[in-house]
Formats: sequence, structure tokens, C-alpha cells
Amino acid sequence: MNFLIITQYFPPETGAPQNRLLQLAKRLQKQGVKVVVLTAMPNYPQMHIHQGYRGKFYCHEEIEGIPVHRCWIFTGTSKAILPRLVNYFSFVITSFLIGLFKIKQQDFVMCESPPLFLGISAWLLSIFKRARMIFNVSDLWPESAEKLGLVTNTALLKLSTRLEEFLYSHSVIISGQTQGIVKNISGRFPSKTVYWLKNGVDMDELSKTDEEPMWRARNGFHQDDLLLLYAGILGHAQGLEVILHAAKILEDRPHIKFILVGSGPIRDRLIALKAELNLSNVFFLDNRPKREVVPIIRASDAALIPLRKLDLFKGAIPSKIFENLALHKPVLLGVEGEAKELFIEQGKAGWAFEPENALDLSVKIRFLAENRSLLTEAGTRGYDFLCSEFDLDVIAAGFMKLLHRHS
Repeated sequence: MNFLIITQYFPPETGAPQNRLLQLAKRLQKQGVKVVVLTAMPNYPQMHIHQGYRGKFYCHEEIEGIPVHRCWIFTGTSKAILPRLVNYFSFVITSFLIGLFKIKQQDFVMCESPPLFLGISAWLLSIFKRARMIFNVSDLWPESAEKLGLVTNTALLKLSTRLEEFLYSHSVIISGQTQGIVKNISGRFPSKTVYWLKNGVDMDELSKTDEEPMWRARNGFHQDDLLLLYAGILGHAQGLEVILHAAKILEDRPHIKFILVGSGPIRDRLIALKAELNLSNVFFLDNRPKREVVPIIRASDAALIPLRKLDLFKGAIPSKIFENLALHKPVLLGVEGEAKELFIEQGKAGWAFEPENALDLSVKIRFLAENRSLLTEAGTRGYDFLCSEFDLDVIAAGFMKLLHRHS
């Protein structure tokens, strides 16, 4: 079976879709599938082409045994709609051209969305390669872009909705990362095969990561500090201001400290808010490769995982939940809906706070600071729940059965 994954995001970039797609590709290949990836020159999240790839229109490489074809993409840090569209459509065009001339016939073409527009290239390639198209939805688009206020142009939203419907109707399988996404699409397209392609984590890979027992000391933290960590994109959807406002409420407890690791469109705004609130208990660390984030997770006491208080996110499952639980770290989850039901109510892997409610978050943190043994217990429960419900090998095996049914 020949299987093409087309995605704008892939390692060596860091991020949720990058890690998830690599893990899926590796496991499909282990089961005899000939996987190939078509992606852009790495540039995310800085939006600058990484060193070693600059000045190239096309290159071919292997990442952990997976053949990867890369092509040029327009990059820039502007948040205006026109440069963002140029970014998306530049890759639509180059991915189609490289896919057409560099990649052989396929049985399946799997497109990662967002960006939704990449589906144009995937659909055209599925025709030329005589392949069945799978549309993998990790975020409902354009719905999420509209509700987050990232896209306000009515004409663009209508055209995007029509494209979304067109791509779904021409897919043999539509997969979604959460049950909420699956339910949304199934309700609109009851005749289509819509499949919950769960996220998960590679336990073996994380267990091989070197520990740094002196990380706290080397970075100026004490052993009795309560370290609360957010590691990920510093973006519009996360509502990260809640962390800084909670830190302000808790400034009378200097041993409670907040660490934010990553980069993104609102990083400068958050740093400015830290200065405005005169916070000495909040620390920003630059974005770094996954292998360098793992020791920070190990050194922390709990993970902070917020999202904005929007109905849109009631079906979201932030991927950073998985890596933290895999390392026995409990979560403070500011997400309503599916994630809360799975990991707090069922898995008992931490505590929920109301999204964007800094007072509620501060109350939970104050309680845990006085009852630290509960953190260890919740981390253990979370790890056990992850092993039983989100094993990547089991997830890949189930997906393989689905592919065989549609071969």
C-alpha cells in the first residue's frame, strides 16, 4: 500500500501535528505501508525558513526512515490576512507541482488540515495519482478562524466553507482528532465515513530522553519551589493571560512559580503584560526542540493547559496533555467539554479550572501548594489512563483496519 501524507507542518519543526504525523507515519511503515511525506521547508513557529533549508525550492530527505519531499513556501511574520493567504497558497502551488513530478502513484493521499486550502493540492494529486483522499481535521476550519476573530472577511469565510464542504464530499475517509470534531462533521455529512483518529504519545521515545536532575538548580529554581509549566505555542487560542493574572494573585507565595516555554504571535504581548503587572514569579523561556523540553517537564510539578472560553473548544483535546501525562505530570486544565470529561472526570489526571478565570486557577494552585502529595497521585493516575486509552500502536492498528476496508 502506497500512502502519501501532505502537510504544511512536519519535523524538524516542533508542534502537535508535526509529532502526531511522524508517529503515525512510523507506525504505518512498520506495518508494511510505503509512506511518503510531502511538506514545506521547515519554518514554524518562527515563520522563517530554518538554517540548512534556505534558498531551496525542493529537497528530499529521510526522517526516522520516512522519505520526505520538501518544497518552497512563502514565509513572513505579518498577521495580516493577505500575507497569510500567500503563505498558504504558495505551498498549495509548490506542493502540487512537486507532488505531480516527484511522487509516484499512490493508494491514499492524506491531507492534514488546517490549513484548509492545502486540500486543493491534495484533491488534485489524488486525481493524478489515482488515489483515495483522506481529509484529516485537527481543527475545524473556517469555523475556528471565524470564532477566534482571525478571519472576518465574509466573502472569504463563505468561499472557505464551500471549499470545506467540497473537500469532505470528495474524501473517502474524513478523520478527526477529537470526538467533538467527528460529531460536528458526521452531523453535516451523515453519508461519509468519519473516523476518530486519536492523538497519543510515544512512551518509549519519552522514556529514552535523558533526565537532568540539576535542571532546577542550573536555572535558578529551588527544590521546594512549586513549578507550573506551560510549554507550547503562545497563540491567540490559548488564553494565556489567565496564567499571568493568576500569578499576580499568588505573588504573596513566592515559592509558586510559572514557566512559559515557546514562541508565537502573542509572546511579546505576554511579556509586556508581565512588565505591566510587575511579576517576578513568571519566567519566559525560548522555543526549543522537544528533546530539550522534556527535562523541563520532568523538573516541573504540574502542567498548565488553558484555552479561551469558547464553545468551539469544548471539542478540543490539547496535545500537550499527552506528553505531560506520559511523564507522570498532572494537569491543571482550563478547557471545558471533551478534554475535561476524558482526563479530569474519567482519568482523574488533574484538576479543572474555568477557562479565562484567573481567580479559579489561583484557588486550585493554592490548594495544591498545600497538598503536594496529590500532584504525584494524579500524575500516576494520568499515566495509567494514557497507557490504557491512548496507546499509539493500538491507534495505528485500528487505522490500518480502516484503510484495508477502503482499499
